[in-house]
Order: sequence, then C-alpha cells, then structure tokens
Amino acid sequence: MEFKAFNLNPSVEAGVAAAGFVTPTPIQTKAIPSVMNGRDIMGLAQTGTGKTAVFALPILHRLMQGKRGHVRSLIIAPTRELAEQIHDAINTLGKETRMRSVTVYGGVNINTQIKKLNRGAEIVVACPGRLLDHLNRKTIDLSRVEVLVIDEADHMFDMGFLPDIRRILKHLPAQRQTLLFSATMPNEIHRLAKDILRDPITIKAGETAPAETVSHAHYPVAQHLKTAFLLKLLSHINSQSVLVFTRTKHRAKRLGEQLSRAGFRSTSLQGNLSQGRRQAALEGFRNGRFQVLVATDIAARGIDICQISHVINYDMPNTPDAYIHRIGRTGRADQSGDAFTLITRDDNQMVNAIDRVIGSKVERRTLKGFDYNAPAQKKHMRAVPGFQRHGGKGIFGLKGSFS
Repeated sequence: MEFKAFNLNPSVEAGVAAAGFVTPTPIQTKAIPSVMNGRDIMGLAQTGTGKTAVFALPILHRLMQGKRGHVRSLIIAPTRELAEQIHDAINTLGKETRMRSVTVYGGVNINTQIKKLNRGAEIVVACPGRLLDHLNRKTIDLSRVEVLVIDEADHMFDMGFLPDIRRILKHLPAQRQTLLFSATMPNEIHRLAKDILRDPITIKAGETAPAETVSHAHYPVAQHLKTAFLLKLLSHINSQSVLVFTRTKHRAKRLGEQLSRAGFRSTSLQGNLSQGRRQAALEGFRNGRFQVLVATDIAARGIDICQISHVINYDMPNTPDAYIHRIGRTGRADQSGDAFTLITRDDNQMVNAIDRVIGSKVERRTLKGFDYNAPAQKKHMRAVPGFQRHGGKGIFGLKGSFS
C-alpha cells in the first residue's frame, strides 16, 4: 500500500511526496482512513510509529474545504519540543496547502504568539499551561474547532496536566472529532477517553515491547562509580550520537557539564533551560555538533532523530513502559541500535520487570579496564581518550572489548 491510496487532497499529496513518504507505517495504514471518515480515535502507539502523520494528513485534507482564518484544529502536546516537532511536520506536509499553524507554549514571549494568532491560523499546536493563559486573556477562540488531538496523553498525566485539559475542553464545541493518542493506558487516561470520545475506534501500533532492531545490555556498577563508568563506556563507543537518560533535571545538567569538562562534545536537555537554549541543544545534537545529549524523560519527549545509535540509562527508569519509551529513541527507521543501562543493587526489581518485558534475561556485562573497587571520585575529572574529540575514532567492539 502507498500513500496515494488514501486519496488525499492533491495539495496534501504534494507535501507527502516532498517529504519522501511512500509506504505508510502500520498505524498510518490502520488509522488514516478512519480519521478521514470523521471517526473518533483511541490510538495506542509508541513514539516513533508515525502517529503524527495519522492526524496531520487528515486534518490538512479536511481543512482544505471550508473557511480559513480561524482556529479549526487544536493539537495539545505535553512539551514544547513535541509541539515544535508536530508544527514542523504540519508545515512540511502542508507546504502546498497554505494552511497556517501556530505553536503556543510557555517560556517565550506571549505577545509574539498573540500577534500570530491575530493574523489568523487554522491549526494551533499548544501546551496546556500557555493555552489556558491565552484562553483567560481571550486571545484565542476555540469555539469553532472541528478536530481536537491530544497527543501523548499518558505524559500529560505524568506532568499533572489532566486538570488543565479538562478546563480547556470547556472552551471547545461539543460537536467535534477527537483523536487521543497514548502509549500506555493508566486509569486516569481511560476515564478521560471515556468522557471525551464518541464511539471511538481503538487502534494499536505494536505492543508494549522494544523494537527488534535494538540490542540490550545491563552494566552492574556501584552508584558512586556511575559517572566514571559512563566516561569509560563512552570512550569505547564509536558513535556520533548518544542519548543519556537521568532521573532528575539537576543530575542531567551536572552530568552534561561533567562530560564536557572531560572532553566530550555534550550538552543537556532539562526543564530549567530557556526555550532558546533547549532548541539550541536539540539542533546541536541533531546536526552532530554535540555527540552526547543528557536528558530527563520529560525533556526528551519530542526528540525525533533517526540517527541515535545508543541510548544509555545512567539512572534506571521508574517503569518498564518508561524503559521502552527511552530505548525507542534508537533502532529507528530500520537502523540498529544499542540500549545500555547502568544498574545498581537497588534496581533489582526493575531489572526483573524489564527482563519480563524483553522476554528473556538481558545480558549483564562488565567493562574491561574499569576499577569496580575504586572509591568515590573527586570532583575534578580528567579527559578520557577517544570518542572522536580530536578527529580520532573510539574503539567499538561490544563483546570483543567488553567481557
């Protein structure tokens, strides 16, 4: 099957062709026809399944008919990065449609957003908090919204946004098409879906399981040796793009700084950064200026970079689902990837849970040449050889270099 089979508006088809899309992903094949027919959708989909096109293409197709100049579609996303990613996809796919999309999120000047909204926009991609600010100021009118999309609803819940979502819903017309996407289905999201979806079609894109293109390894190490171990591990990886996950934003910032002082081209992505610095970090990681990006789970939402070769869990995630989300950043677009996790004795319960999700016991590895009995390191850290800091290549050989 090809995208041509959807019979999209010719202007939308032109955007699909320009983006190089030929064969739809499984969720696109299942969902796009139903969305185009006006059905409400409950989409259970992991990051990287192609769900953005599931709602972007039918929305662009639908909005080609009818009046312009007012908000006809609202897309709600949990983070600024995801909002920008969706906005970029709409602009790419809708380049020939002349549809106007505006992003609305905090951390930037609200007056700039007001000016864009006043010029007229058919599509608004928003984060809940700033959208409520606009509603309270009466600088946005949602009374004529035809299609509502709530993306990554489970992370809306994780971030405490569900009360905001319900307040926003009061400003929308009752007669509308609603599309809700979530990778997992906690009780709160199930109740929200039941309240806002009318006779929905449930569409699943794969199960909660890691991609077959990703290989997994656990590295047991004492908590106080994690940073030194990570430095040693990175020196063995021949890669241009490594995503490191930490549990807290403070640790992400500190670890990013430590890696930079040790000679790695690294940066961090966490909630305390301004929007400009967040964008600079993402773009630098995307274009290769940074080899290592250290991020928290929430800050990493919306990272859509196919070339990430390694995901390293500096801290163990809190749930198996979070593990799947993290490692889903590698092994994309039919490329292979590696997921490494630093584990301590306190992580045994989650290690067992991940083993159950994987379907077998994840290989435990040790790193040759690393002193596992070393005392806690001092703050001053020396540069570690390798990892292409001066144009050279690191030594990469998973089972050959690691015993």
